[in-house]
Amino acid sequence: MARLVFALNQSLDGYVDHMAFAPGPVLFRHFIDDVRSLTGSVYGRRMYEVMRYWDEDHPEWDEAERDYAAAWRSQPKWVVSRSLKSVGPNATLFEDDVEAAIRGLKAQLGGEIEVSGPELAGSLTKLGLIDEYRLYLHPVVLGRGKPLFADPRPPLRLVASDRIGEDVIRLTYVPA
Repeated sequence: MARLVFALNQSLDGYVDHMAFAPGPVLFRHFIDDVRSLTGSVYGRRMYEVMRYWDEDHPEWDEAERDYAAAWRSQPKWVVSRSLKSVGPNATLFEDDVEAAIRGLKAQLGGEIEVSGPELAGSLTKLGLIDEYRLYLHPVVLGRGKPLFADPRPPLRLVASDRIGEDVIRLTYVPA
């Protein structure tokens, strides 16, 4: 049975904004290794559209960016959306009964499936489907934006913390 893991970068004041802070080289390499190890990823529409950047080669990319793109392209992706009509390579669209679809993935597959996108994670949290939360805490204060948890924070229990690179702390939680 696969484990559903939500991983996301956040500011010290609890906001998410992929444009406000970029991962340094050590954290980016960590993300490459993480993507390579995953069974696949589940995306909400907005996060999937952001990640489609990695479907096309860019001449300015360095080796790490090419490595990330190769890892991302090779992994299965499941996209939750009622508005998209099609998805890119190696991706499957989930339009209806998301709960049954995610439960099916968890039952049929092994390893870890990552959830990407705070709104999707919020919905899956309410359904009790997320097995682990990995929050990458960056030394940035945004003051406003999209909160990591729009609804009241679910009851969580800290099971691990570790430093990645010079300035990012990964906090790992499970449902309490």
